[in-house]
Amino acid sequence: MFTGIVEQTGTVVSLRPQGNVQRLTVACAGIAGRLREGDSLAVSGVCLTALDVNAECFHADLAAETLERTTLRGLAPGAVVNLELPTAAGAPLGGHIVQGHVDATGELVALNPVSADADPATTDWRLVVRVPERLREYMVPKGSVAIEGISLTIADIQGGGERIEIAILPLTWSRTNLRTLLPGEAVNLEADILLKAAAVRRQAGEQASGFGLSEAWLVANGY
Repeated sequence: MFTGIVEQTGTVVSLRPQGNVQRLTVACAGIAGRLREGDSLAVSGVCLTALDVNAECFHADLAAETLERTTLRGLAPGAVVNLELPTAAGAPLGGHIVQGHVDATGELVALNPVSADADPATTDWRLVVRVPERLREYMVPKGSVAIEGISLTIADIQGGGERIEIAILPLTWSRTNLRTLLPGEAVNLEADILLKAAAVRRQAGEQASGFGLSEAWLVANGY
């Protein structure tokens, strides 16, 4: 499990075929030195397994499902990615619960400074992302969402849920890959697991009511 608090960024060295998978190589001197073969880590919001680790970089194999669902398929040498190690049991939950299971990609519409004349490193920013239709029910004002693995809070909903607007602090802008992305680029999205769980319960309740199953029936029958 992750919390969406990015520890540092890494730089893509290569993405190349290796057997039936694509092997990603990322340079990241800080985190690489703390990894062991087989450890999990989040790369721009995608949970991967570290391979062939050394003090300067790590490798990870990307399956077809990962390539299909995430932005990692389009990474080129020099691209900046967000990195986070798993949260240790008992550690403070600084952001929100992030699984590293990307639901879909969205489109970065805009990332603009609130004060156009201010130093980019000291002003806050407004991020606008277009959300695919199947994820819109999980986007709620003041709710959480992971974008490129970053735990963020939705400030506003636009266009009937088509777009979300998010306030970005100077620290987030300077320490993540958001500053390197351009309008029109894809971003990884993971909806809040608590909202997804609530939706599953609601759907299960609707299905149960369709054939007479109810909470009262379950209790009466010893469930």
